[in-house]
Amino acid sequence: MQYRRFKKLGFDVSILGFGCMRLPLLQETESGEPDIGRIDEEEAIRMIRHAIDSGVNYIDTAYTYHCGNSEILVGNALKDGYRNRVKIATKLPVWLLKTKDDFDRILNEQLSKLQTDHADVYLLHSLNKELWDTVKELDLLSQMEKALADGRVKTAGFSFHDDISLFRTILNSFDWGMCQIQFNYMEDREWEQQIEYARNKDIAVVVMEPLLGGKLTNSVPAEVEKIWNESGYLRSPADWAFKWIYNHPGITLALSGMSTMEQVVENLQIAESSRANALNEKELNTVDKVRDIYASLFKVKCTGCRYCVPCPNNVSIPEIFTLYNQASAYNAQKKSEEGYSNLKKKGKDASLCVECGKCEEVCPQKLPIIKHLKEAHESLKG
Repeated sequence: MQYRRFKKLGFDVSILGFGCMRLPLLQETESGEPDIGRIDEEEAIRMIRHAIDSGVNYIDTAYTYHCGNSEILVGNALKDGYRNRVKIATKLPVWLLKTKDDFDRILNEQLSKLQTDHADVYLLHSLNKELWDTVKELDLLSQMEKALADGRVKTAGFSFHDDISLFRTILNSFDWGMCQIQFNYMEDREWEQQIEYARNKDIAVVVMEPLLGGKLTNSVPAEVEKIWNESGYLRSPADWAFKWIYNHPGITLALSGMSTMEQVVENLQIAESSRANALNEKELNTVDKVRDIYASLFKVKCTGCRYCVPCPNNVSIPEIFTLYNQASAYNAQKKSEEGYSNLKKKGKDASLCVECGKCEEVCPQKLPIIKHLKEAHESLKG
């Protein structure tokens, strides 16, 4: 296993972290859908302990994972001396808080589930503009300071799901020990600058979704498979994706939400053979070619600049186009439909568009946004 320095913890952390959001499940529901609350505890514990025995020393979970059961599973997996061999990261569900006192109540509940007296890393979960406003309104940063002072939290962090400008604002607002971002070879390359910025501030950078939720490894398009095969390197799509991430010296570790022992074994092998600044020009060009192929399969050439929002009718234009593009490029129709259904529940879907044209007036790409919204709605409404 390869390790990198987690500076604020004063700890060398494995470059592969075990994410506990996609643990193996015990059974399906009557409808045939996975029951995400019913973890196969025996197999999950076997996987986690195998990873730890192989050198993984960073376990990531959260209050809401597996319907609240992930933290309980992690607590059980870390019995028999395993707790002392790892750092635990868990997350505060900011969207569930009504008062600042909820911070202590939920943190104490989490520590009880995890069967520990402290979280090595405690994150404000899934921050975006709305939730960042909640953090400020409830003065949650002062609550974090108290938890740091009394030892229940060893270092503070946040996971992030919004645009880059807000990321920099949050990063500079507190004495963070780490930040967690979505990063893979399909993300905006401007994130590389933000990673180096965080690195220069001694803030650990933890990557989530290195495989884009499996989209970069499941149902790989023939055009992409051809590029990988012609590269001259015998690597799986997962190997390519992880090696590209590990190539960045500013990345502290990458999380993988592993669901099978086979995935654990493969990811351990990849982590062992990966180094920073190890990919040569040919390898980097190969990844760029694959990126271009995926981009060519996008239905909408949206750059995610967000000039089109806020929409007067609350339509989440960039998010809709992301789902539409992912359905097309990554053979992820069902997953995209689920995401679109969630937007509809929030009153942010394309059916609310009244064709006022304000988005098209400000779009730097001069996209026919109204037309694309109609197409996306028809494709994703299920």
